[in-house]
Amino acid sequence: MNTTAAILLAVVLSFLIAFLLGFAVIPWLRRLKFGQTILDIGPAWHKAKQGTPTMGGILFIVSTLFSFAAVCLTDYLLGGSLFTSGSAVTDSVKVKIVGGILMAVGFGLIGFADDYIKVVKKRNLGLTIMQKSVAQILLMLAYLGALYMSGNTYMTVPFVGNVELGFFFWIFGMAVIYATVNAVNFTDGIDGLCGSVTAVAAIAFIIAAALKGLFGVSLLAGALLGGLLGYLIWNWNPSKVIMGDLGSMFLGGMVVALAYAIDCPLIILCFGVVYVMEFLSDIIQIGYFKATHGKRIFKMAPIHHHFEMCGWKEKKIVVVFSLINLLGSAVGVALLYYGVIRG
Repeated sequence: MNTTAAILLAVVLSFLIAFLLGFAVIPWLRRLKFGQTILDIGPAWHKAKQGTPTMGGILFIVSTLFSFAAVCLTDYLLGGSLFTSGSAVTDSVKVKIVGGILMAVGFGLIGFADDYIKVVKKRNLGLTIMQKSVAQILLMLAYLGALYMSGNTYMTVPFVGNVELGFFFWIFGMAVIYATVNAVNFTDGIDGLCGSVTAVAAIAFIIAAALKGLFGVSLLAGALLGGLLGYLIWNWNPSKVIMGDLGSMFLGGMVVALAYAIDCPLIILCFGVVYVMEFLSDIIQIGYFKATHGKRIFKMAPIHHHFEMCGWKEKKIVVVFSLINLLGSAVGVALLYYGVIRG
């Protein structure tokens, strides 16, 4: 199968699945009373979203996994080898793709447990910090262990080349995965934001992987893009469904998986510049609050809430933040092209 056609097929198929699933899943979530609980610490006007079905991430999770598998299987039955094609494909790349998908699903399951406790057990904070951290650490160790066993203990740095990390591979990996997954989770605070920003990142990963000859990675990113676009029809303000931790943690795992699959986890700083903004704003706010005994830099953190408190509408925040992520992604693709491909 032609590579471009296969990627487009994955995008369209995933889009249709996510969109059509919404007609069945959203009423089902309503019947189960899986409604979002809005905490008092958030903006007061968010109370209007009380009861909006959560766990909507199932729309793009199912569509991403099914469309990726379906296109790979179709290509194989037609005599192709899309999953294993490309000048840079090795067995270790296959481990990164399959292991990355399993890791993302694992994070999604942790998110599901968190959502389930919130909506069914009526514990607003879900899993305790200790429970969530232990589960995440075990999952991260399993993924990094798979990479280690397949010889993936290096990363590509633009204009430098492949850098062997040695023991630092474990420390660096744990920090990158933990920060990314939780930063993506922070970004899911208003209608359409996390889905839109991650859709932009998925486009960047499609291009970056194709430039490196990793067409299986491009296909996976395309499936993710289509699923997010289908989901956003239901999640655009005013949203009819919210992705929940099930969705945001799956997306965090996918971003990590795609970054490692192209051998450049550092590229998350560019492809996910909005995630970085959200994560740092929360850390800065907490640190400054403690250091000054009650003063704040932002009106509210993470930073999208600051702009809400400044009077920005949710749609404006989504558009502006998506454009910022588009700019960061363009910089990242340029770094990879000039610092890796042509370098």
